[in-house]
Amino acid sequence: MEKTDKLLTIGQFATLHGINKKTLMWYDEIGLFKPAAINPENGYRFYNYHQSSLLETILLLRELDVSIDEIQAFMKNRSAESLKALFEEKIAGLDAKIAHLKAVRQTLCNYHQNMENLLATDLSCIKIVHKEERCLVTVDIDREISYDKEVEMIIAETQKYQLRRLHDASYGTMISIESLYNGNFEDYSKLFIEIPFPIQKTGLHIQPCGKYIRTFYKGEWDKISQKYKEIFDYAGKHDLKLFGFSYEMIINENVTDRREDYIVQIEIPICSSSG
Repeated sequence: MEKTDKLLTIGQFATLHGINKKTLMWYDEIGLFKPAAINPENGYRFYNYHQSSLLETILLLRELDVSIDEIQAFMKNRSAESLKALFEEKIAGLDAKIAHLKAVRQTLCNYHQNMENLLATDLSCIKIVHKEERCLVTVDIDREISYDKEVEMIIAETQKYQLRRLHDASYGTMISIESLYNGNFEDYSKLFIEIPFPIQKTGLHIQPCGKYIRTFYKGEWDKISQKYKEIFDYAGKHDLKLFGFSYEMIINENVTDRREDYIVQIEIPICSSSG
């Protein structure tokens, strides 16, 4: 007799598949997976090596959170077609879960970077950084739009891009450089949301790749103009041209409730004035 035709005890078969023998006993009791033989004298269960493939399929489906009822339905109509359809369904669900976990990881990385900036950065410092291109969802705003309307628009965008909640993405406000140079420091034109997973660029605002001035502001909101004047002075001394938008993002609102303690990260794309 071939070795693979020999019967294995429930303990041996369980060990072979890395599970508890109570699991096999339960599967037998509910009719999901029966032993190859049962000793009529003592009721001991025995399994054949050739049953391994089917058990591994059941264990894989369980690992994918397929319910016992679903597996039992498959077992009653077991075929290549039914297994293919079941696998396709679970692969799609797994892909969605992986995409979500990647998005959560990116959000955590953003928060972690914000905390590093918060702890390590001299808030009075202005420096040049390089940023990669980012795709931003934007919502147009102006002083005539009510706060409630802004919230409605943000909710619509988060639902459109299948975010579970706003904090699954980085978000902030945009103000044009033209408005800043004209002294209109409250003339914010857009709210932005950075989606933490790849999406089609059509209809999105592209924050360009390149060099940026980065600095931070802490204090009363109506005095942020002083920080922008410092930025203008810095750009003038270093022959830099500001263009596009200033991107403002609060980096510590998850560790403080006091508005005056908010720290705003300011990033503005730059190029050489001579260029």
